[in-house]
Amino acid sequence: MRGVVAVFGPTASGKSAVAEAVADRVAGDLISADAMQVYRGLPILTNQPVRSTSLVGIWPLDFDASVAEYQRLAHAAIDRALAEGRTPIVVGGTGLYLRAALADLELPPAPAPGRRSHWERVYDRVGGERAHALLAERDPAAAEAVHANDRRRVVRALELAEMGHSLRPDRDRLWTEATRHPTTIIGLDVPLAELDRRIEVRTREMFERGVEDEVRAALEQPLSQTARQVLGLREVAQLPRDEACAEITRKTRRYARYQRKWLRRIPGVVMVAADRPAEEAADAILEVARARQRLPARRTG
Repeated sequence: MRGVVAVFGPTASGKSAVAEAVADRVAGDLISADAMQVYRGLPILTNQPVRSTSLVGIWPLDFDASVAEYQRLAHAAIDRALAEGRTPIVVGGTGLYLRAALADLELPPAPAPGRRSHWERVYDRVGGERAHALLAERDPAAAEAVHANDRRRVVRALELAEMGHSLRPDRDRLWTEATRHPTTIIGLDVPLAELDRRIEVRTREMFERGVEDEVRAALEQPLSQTARQVLGLREVAQLPRDEACAEITRKTRRYARYQRKWLRRIPGVVMVAADRPAEEAADAILEVARARQRLPARRTG
C-alpha cells in the first residue's frame, strides 16, 4: 500500500493494538508520535508498546526532548520505510508530534545554553504575574496564549522572544492539510464512558506491574525538565498507592478529553469506531486508506 497511515486517539483508545493490527496486514513499520514514550526507563508509566516501534525509548531521562529533533528522526523513519517498500504507520496521542512527523513544520529553535535556566530563575524570583508582564512587553501575541501560572510555557516564550521568535508565530501550519507524503489520518473514536473505564483499569494495572519500583529507580538519576512532565511521575513518587492511583486516573481522564478536542481539529481526519476488537478497527482503517488511494491526489500549493 502506498503512502502513510497515521493513527491518532486519546489515551486508552487502543492506538497501539489497532496500529499493530494494521501493520500486520500491510507489512507496515510502526513509528511512535508520543512525547513521553521517547524516554527510556519509564515503560510502564508511559505505556510503551511491547512490539518494536521506532522512536520509543530513544532518549535517556536526562535528555531535554525537542519537537525539532523528534521531527528530524520521524521524517527519517518514514522516508526509510517508504524507500524499502513498507507502509509507515505513525501512531500516537501527542498532537504536535503527530503533525511534526507528517508535515514540515517550521519549529522554533532550541534555547541557547543556559538561557532556559536563566528564565526559570527570573520566573521564580519575580513570580508568575511579573514574568508574564515581561512577556507581554516582548511578545504580546504569546502572552495572550499563555497563562501566568504556566511556568514552563512562560519560560519557553521568554526564551523564544529573546531569540527573535514567538511561541505563537504569525503563520501556524499546525492545522493545514499539507503533508510530506500522501497520508490517511485516522482518529479512533471511543465513547467517553468506555474511555473512562479503560483509563481506570489501565491505571490499576500499572501499579500491579510495578510502576512504583520503576519510578523509584528513575528518580535516582538526573531527570530533564521535559522528562519530569511525564503524567503520574509526581503522584507515584509522593502519594500512597490508592491516592496516587485515583489522582493519575483523574488527570489522565482530563488529558484524554483534551486529546479528543485536539483530534477533531486535525484537517482531513477520518473517525473510526474503536470500541470493538482491534482487528475490526484495522480492517475499517484499511478500507478508508485504499479508497483514498484510488482518488486523484490533492494538490497543495
